Amino acid sequence: MHSKKGQMMAKLNCWEFMKCGREPGGVKNNELGICPASIEGRTDGIHGGANGGRACWAIAGTFCGDKIQGTFARKFEDCMKCEFYRGVMNEEIANYKTVKFILGYLK
Repeated sequence: MHSKKGQMMAKLNCWEFMKCGREPGGVKNNELGICPASIEGRTDGIHGGANGGRACWAIAGTFCGDKIQGTFARKFEDCMKCEFYRGVMNEEIANYKTVKFILGYLK
């Protein structure tokens, strides 16, 4: 991600973009628990994110649309409509990792 002045800006993780408060130390941990994407170390670094922060669509149990999402197969259709998912795809167009690639890390 680039700023208007051409300086590099940090890439946002899903919990930063969505402001869900479910990252470690987040404000909604007691109420909703820690999101699996924020602690999924096997996907750390994919698309420049921390843990699963920029691969959340491939991680089961994330909390989107005010409900806990299930497996990848059940949630991906909703994820494809997500502004964050589409933003990552656009930002990473040259280096976008496919869902199949990401799921390979989660086996």
